[in-house]
Amino acid sequence: MLRLVIFIIIIIAVLSYFNFNIRTFFESDIVRNNFGFIWNWTSYIWNNYLKAPLEYLWNDVFIDLIWNSFLENLQRFKAGRGSNFDTPQLPK
Repeated sequence: MLRLVIFIIIIIAVLSYFNFNIRTFFESDIVRNNFGFIWNWTSYIWNNYLKAPLEYLWNDVFIDLIWNSFLENLQRFKAGRGSNFDTPQLPK
């Protein structure tokens, strides 16, 4: 995190040295239109293609199958019991 902050400060210092005005750049109509286009495009892709499958994976796979099982087993370990997984029986 600290590296990122230092990197951003260095970039701003270099841009300032070359008399580059960041505010003017971001207030430019061309830059606003480009960022607006990219934002609209990514929103469209997210809403129409990625949102439903990723929400399914997050809610029904990760939360229901992995996270809830993990929390349940932590509670069992905290209570002094073993996990709720059946231990395999070795053949004799």
